[in-house]
Amino acid sequence: MVMALDGQVWEPERDWREDSSCAGMDSEVFFPPSEDEAAAMPAKEICALCPAQEQCLSYALATNQTEGVWGGMSAGDRRRLRRRMRDQERRKRAS
Repeated sequence: MVMALDGQVWEPERDWREDSSCAGMDSEVFFPPSEDEAAAMPAKEICALCPAQEQCLSYALATNQTEGVWGGMSAGDRRRLRRRMRDQERRKRAS
């Protein structure tokens, strides 16, 4: 079980990393030197075919990963997704 800063709990059914397309690959592909979307494309292409993509993204969100490509999303993509999720939660509470 992994507890995130925001109190979210992420508990994998099993170790998804064993099934990931990136297992054994050079991590530099997934941590490009800039946040330029073009630099993230090689990693995103690998993630697009990955059977563990959903679990990877869930892990990245729950543990607040701020760097690299996780679950097919760059750091910027994840920031935007978190913002949308936060806004949806606020709208739910307001209604």
